[in-house]
Amino acid sequence: MDLQRISELLQPFFTNDVCNALSLEGAFAEPAALSKEQLQQLSNYLDLLLRWNSRVNLTAVRQPEEVVARHFGESLFAARHLFPSRAQTRANKRLIDFGSGAGFPGLPIKILVPEIELILVESNQKKATFLREVIRRLKFQAAAVLSDRAENLDIRADTVTLRAVERFESSLRIAARLVVSNGRLALLIGEAQVKSARELITDFNWMKPIRIPQSASRVLLVGTATHE
Repeated sequence: MDLQRISELLQPFFTNDVCNALSLEGAFAEPAALSKEQLQQLSNYLDLLLRWNSRVNLTAVRQPEEVVARHFGESLFAARHLFPSRAQTRANKRLIDFGSGAGFPGLPIKILVPEIELILVESNQKKATFLREVIRRLKFQAAAVLSDRAENLDIRADTVTLRAVERFESSLRIAARLVVSNGRLALLIGEAQVKSARELITDFNWMKPIRIPQSASRVLLVGTATHE
């Protein structure tokens, strides 16, 4: 897809009006801008996703512009709120994307914030192979894929993300265990799931949900771990 068109489709997720009003850290000084290199990475990622999707069924969304707006946009919106400054990035260096699937939100977050260490957790072997190919093709540093069973995971991270997983409640419990003390659990979920998430994971301080642009019911819900 043309880089200019990708930029246009993503613009609603980078507006200062949205981020100033809802930022986890307060107002952003300036809207973040995607560089030409980052746009090219997104374009290459999109090409790989569309090519593999016909064989592996990575996502039910198959129209390129819809993939950009729904998957890339939502992931980058989360990235802006989770890493609004270099100081926040330094304080939250490692990110685990649990149940990564086609790589959302982890891979777009890595494109926007290349300094983070990214671990994609995906038990489906075909999807894990796809994720490794994206990492190789985009020449990411400090990025890896783990395809172990959830109960075998022995890792922790400053930030753990969760989006569009099967068995939401059991996945949420596992994801919460991967968060270090004072670390963050970031959920990209439907508004109807907010109440159950808060009731299920009680050892987190949950912030007010942040509505995702161009969505009637999708929100970003972030909690800070209070456990030791």
